[in-house]
Formats: sequence, structure tokens, C-alpha cells
Amino acid sequence: MKEFQLIEHFFNRRGQTRRDVELGIGDDCALVQVAPNKSIAISCDTLVENVHFYPDIPPQALGYKSLAVNLSDLASMGAEPAWMTLALTLPDVDETWLEQFSTGLFDAAEYYRVSLIGGDTTRGPRAISITINGLVPTGTALTRGGAKNGDWIYVTGTLGDSALGLDVIRGNRRVDAEYNEYLINRHYYPTPRVLAGQALRNLASSAIDLSDGLASDILHVLERSEVGAVIDVDLLPLSQAVKDSVSEQEALSYALSGGEDYELLFTVPEAQKGALEMALAHACVEFTQVGQVTSDKQLRLIRNGEPFNLTNIGFEHFS
Repeated sequence: MKEFQLIEHFFNRRGQTRRDVELGIGDDCALVQVAPNKSIAISCDTLVENVHFYPDIPPQALGYKSLAVNLSDLASMGAEPAWMTLALTLPDVDETWLEQFSTGLFDAAEYYRVSLIGGDTTRGPRAISITINGLVPTGTALTRGGAKNGDWIYVTGTLGDSALGLDVIRGNRRVDAEYNEYLINRHYYPTPRVLAGQALRNLASSAIDLSDGLASDILHVLERSEVGAVIDVDLLPLSQAVKDSVSEQEALSYALSGGEDYELLFTVPEAQKGALEMALAHACVEFTQVGQVTSDKQLRLIRNGEPFNLTNIGFEHFS
């Protein structure tokens, strides 16, 4: 199967068809129409085999996750997903693999109303690069740079599930059968908090998605905002699966530095705390207050009022 046959068979005219796509796959460029008073949010993520995923990952899960991690970036900005391009590097043309990969990709694309409008394919070590585009009302996008002294720090969902799930997949951990599927799916099929991000646009002062681990990702917010933070690790939200499967210390380590949870961390001024419950209710996502922004430009982890030491900060792309 040649390149254009591959594109035509597995990717062209599949998935979501948005009315704002004027011209999609088939030309040198795609054409899209942008609504008045909307800004375009753009993000790109690359997943490389043996760096971001193992060769034995189910292709359908890889297709879904490749888009989900990009959608999580849009969520952290409060953007509505719209269009994507896909650059796919493959060692060979495996039609069974491609069918399953594209199914997972378009499952996510259909659910979040994303149109595939272009991309490229080439031969080489397996890698997937997706550029995602979203729309956000002009002037309302969330950023990493708005946190202020006294703001409260929250996270959505639970933390540590994905990293523990990966250890289960790799055979490094054994868990009770009742938790096995849950933890594996939390790693393979993360839930980008798209609706939550949009609900936070007029409430949160800053936001970031948790891809490398809370202890690592919050530093980006603190640096951009020129503030510090105190995180009470006893407040970190943990699933029953994590709490029942590992020790308390290990659970906190997974939650703080495990990575790939793709939950949102966000800060909210005191005056907006009361509006959070109503704002996030329609997003069907739980959220937990875990700390507060400070003025001293340092990250302090505490437990029972005492300093909490963490040796492993988070995932490093060039380690």
C-alpha cells in the first residue's frame, strides 16, 4: 500500500465533519473558517515509540491517547477543540495496526468534535505527531501566568492512577483483580478535561494540565506567575484503587511525580471559590483543593504541617 492509498483508506473522509472546515485532506493546505471574536489555540505533541509508549501498546489505545494528550492541552487553556493534523511515521505499512490505530483516533475525534484536516506519513521509527487547534473567546484563554498570592490551588479527578496503571502493564506491580482494568484504562485512555477547562475560563487565574506529574508541572505555573505555593500532600485526591494497592508513601509518590494523569491543576482567587461548584457541575468532574499560592517563589510540600521530601520530581523528556 502506497502513501496516498494509506491516507485515503485509513484517514480520509473519516470522523467528525465540522461545518467550519472549508477544505480538508487532499490539497497542499487545509482551509478553515474562524468565527468572529475567537482566538485559535494551537498545540502540538509528539509520541515516540520506546520514549512515550511501548511497542506492545494496543494500537487502538495509542490512537485514542495520541489525540487525548493534545486535547488536554486545549482543556488547560479553556479552548473548544476544532481541527487536527496528523504526522505519522511508521516502520512499515501494517494494515491491521493502522485499522486499529485509526479507530481509536477517530473514536476520540468523534466524541470531542475534532476534524482531521491534513498531515503527512513517512517511513521510519514509529512516532505520532498531532497538531491540535481549538477556539476560545478572545481574551478569555487560561494561561500559566495569572496565579496571584493567596489564590487557592485545585486539581480535577484523582492523581497517580495512570502511573500505577503503567506499572501494572509492565508487570512491576500486582493489584487486586477488581482494580486491574480500571488502572490500565486510566493509563491507556486518559480523560481530557475539556468541559472543565471551558467552565473555568471566567473563574481560574491560571491553569495547566498534569502530564509530567504535579510536583513538576506546578513549577511551570509558579515560574510564569512569579509566585510560590504550599501543597498539602494529605489533601491529594487518590482513587480507591491506588489507596488499596500501594503503601501511603508510594501512593503520594505516584500522585506527585507519576505523570500522565492529564487532569487539570488550576488556581482560583478567594472571591471566586463559591462559584466553582456550580461552574464545574455540568462538566461532571470532581475537584479538590490541595494548596495555596504564596509570594515567596518557592514550592513547599507539607504533610501534617511538616516539610515533605520528594526525591523524584517528574518525567523528563531528555533524561
